[in-house]
Amino acid sequence: MHRLLSLLFCLSLSAQVLGQTNVPEHTKTIDGIVNKGLEIISGEKGKVRDWDVFRNLFTPNATFAFVEQDTLGTGRYRSFSLEEFVRIGRRGYENNGFLEYELKKTVDEYNGIAHVFQGYYAKGHREEKGINSYQLYYDGTRWWITSILWASDENGVPIPAAYDAE
Repeated sequence: MHRLLSLLFCLSLSAQVLGQTNVPEHTKTIDGIVNKGLEIISGEKGKVRDWDVFRNLFTPNATFAFVEQDTLGTGRYRSFSLEEFVRIGRRGYENNGFLEYELKKTVDEYNGIAHVFQGYYAKGHREEKGINSYQLYYDGTRWWITSILWASDENGVPIPAAYDAE
């Protein structure tokens, strides 16, 4: 009985160690996972993105959403599933090109959850600045993005100086 328990313990440890070696390095930190997402979606026209790596940054039920504000402050909310975002991104980002860069960010973290508020500059069919708001959780081995909500300065409202590189 003792040998069986020892064997099961060793197998369990081996599985944990093997599982940890399969964890992508960029998912082990908040900066790593957020930066990898920007790296994947950014590129010139014709660059093929690695959408499988992108999917692995997010929980399967992750949400992507944006708020468009008009000049009067009236907002419109639109959301997408992970697969809808990949489908739209594949078509738009690869066919037309899209570049997005982090300007500045703040990270708040507590007990396995984190919130990232990130100023960005993007250039696609137009140039814009805006804010990305990420929600993440840590499963004990790696970080996962559960949602992203963003808004741009398209209506003329500048992003706060705390999130702008200028």
